[in-house]
Amino acid sequence: MALFWILVLATLLVAVADWWAVAAGRKPVEYVFKPLTMAVLIGAALAMPDPVSSTSRTWFVMALALSLVGDVFLMLPESELKFIGGLGSFLLGHVAYILGILAIDDFATGRLVVGVVLVLVGIATLGQTIVRGAYRTDKVFGVPVALYIGVISTMVALAVGTGRPVLILGAVLFFISDACIGWSKFVKEFPGYRMAIITTYHLGQVGLLLGLLTHWS
Repeated sequence: MALFWILVLATLLVAVADWWAVAAGRKPVEYVFKPLTMAVLIGAALAMPDPVSSTSRTWFVMALALSLVGDVFLMLPESELKFIGGLGSFLLGHVAYILGILAIDDFATGRLVVGVVLVLVGIATLGQTIVRGAYRTDKVFGVPVALYIGVISTMVALAVGTGRPVLILGAVLFFISDACIGWSKFVKEFPGYRMAIITTYHLGQVGLLLGLLTHWS
């Protein structure tokens, strides 16, 4: 148990260093600490002593690993490879999260309905605008972006369906992070968008993992 919490704390410390690098515009530092954050969090996932489901933990480790790959793609110079590689890695990561959440097998119909309504509101208020912006930017982006929004929305709805507060918070923060990415890339940049993206991303990933703790139901 001690090792797990040490690695969670280390993840947060490395994440804060990355946030500082983003805020200060220190790209070389960011290139080190952004992937390192996920690498340490993967270590924490492997060291978790009491996951609600060992199968869920396995899928979550895969999701974190795919997120690490996505982070590396997004650090590449601007190109179609950067976008498609990052989008594809994170899409597969969300699929892994979905499979991990399903393995928890603790859903209630009412909670699932709330989750579906929540993500439909998100799609109606943000998703449609982002997809239209993606089509305007380049038609090749439209379908992948729409698919991605559908997958992450499914992940959030299922997280809500479990009724596990920390898991739900993590999923929602991840959704917010990706919404900030989509909005800033395809609609309009807004002040502090890079900080909004990175902080909600890291806290979302940590929240999802902590949501697997048996006693944090």
